[in-house]
Amino acid sequence: MGSDEIRVAVISDTHGLLRRSVVREVQDCAFILHAGDIIRESDLDELALYGNLFAVRGNNDLWSRGVKDLAGYLRFRIGGVSFYMTHDRWDVPGRLDGVDAVICGHTHRYSEERIDGRLWLNPGSCGRARFGGEITMARLILLGGKIIHVERIDLEDDE
Repeated sequence: MGSDEIRVAVISDTHGLLRRSVVREVQDCAFILHAGDIIRESDLDELALYGNLFAVRGNNDLWSRGVKDLAGYLRFRIGGVSFYMTHDRWDVPGRLDGVDAVICGHTHRYSEERIDGRLWLNPGSCGRARFGGEITMARLILLGGKIIHVERIDLEDDE
């Protein structure tokens, strides 16, 4: 990794299961993005030990103490890259002026698209495999105000 590169872990839908394989993957990242359905506040506390954490509330977090008060969406910048993050893609506004990447979860399925020059990334679920899906997350490499690499990470079911 170059000295100016910024590594960003992107996860979603842990649903109260913070796998050790996920923890290993996030430890070498400066930033961790969690796109909701966290359930346990203690999982956020642990993730914050490993990197700068941005997290949004998911639909299953509405009744969970410690996470129900998280914002439903966030706009933020990392290394000159502008992000918009929410749990459900249907909640993304129509106007995304200046946004370089949209991060969402909810479907439990990995998805990576470029639409109008903007990255749309759903890291899938890294908690319990649901709906016949796989256990996945993503890592972004940022450099010079751009996303230079998106890596899908397939995880073992180490529950």
